[in-house]
Amino acid sequence: MIRLLMNHRSFRQYSGQAVEPWKLKTIIEAAQAAPSWVNGQQVSMIAVRSEERRQQLSVLSGNQKHVAEAPVFLVFCMDFHRAKLAAELESQPFETAADIDALLVGATDVGIALSNAVAAAESLGLGIIPIGGVRRNTAGVIELLQLPEYVFPMVGLCIGYPAGEQPKKPRLPIAAVYHEEVYNPDQKGLIEEYNAAHRESLKAQGLTERDWSSTIARFYALNPQYGDAQHTLKQQGFTCENLNKE
Repeated sequence: MIRLLMNHRSFRQYSGQAVEPWKLKTIIEAAQAAPSWVNGQQVSMIAVRSEERRQQLSVLSGNQKHVAEAPVFLVFCMDFHRAKLAAELESQPFETAADIDALLVGATDVGIALSNAVAAAESLGLGIIPIGGVRRNTAGVIELLQLPEYVFPMVGLCIGYPAGEQPKKPRLPIAAVYHEEVYNPDQKGLIEEYNAAHRESLKAQGLTERDWSSTIARFYALNPQYGDAQHTLKQQGFTCENLNKE
């Protein structure tokens, strides 16, 4: 398991071979087995295998062609629809979606479930790549997947048999991400150290050399507000009205 986790890599090209139903079922069961806040299981997954729908999701995700080419595209949603139904069954008020904590809970639960799905898929010899691009046009994704109120698309996952090998990307020095007792904000030297490793990795692949810091800085400069979630979260019932209440 440790070797599997530490050997992770992302794949954008797939062989075209179909993913066996039992393997997909195993991935879903592994994701469902993940822990969740108060055992609320605030996650739902929608498997998209239709070529037409995958093509539509590819466009909605920022024209990422691997979304259309992967034989299975899983959309992970934070899901409080069932919590709302539970409240109705118990004749209790449902105020959770007005609390900003619902977004933190939903995002965390989806992240944990996604991690389980990634590990399960890789253990079965499949290649994956998570797709945050489903948040570029959530209004379109919500309509395409017919998501009810209190359900919101958070991330997608391409799943398929890799078309070839993919080099492993170097990671930041462990001192940048692991802290003892308190957080150490003095990390510019560590980032500069990582820039060198990042450039060397790109060079080895025959790609244009560039610093990791320049890539990240440019992304966040060009994307200060990513996607349309500020509108569609409210549409789906996540009002966050309690954010400014004392």
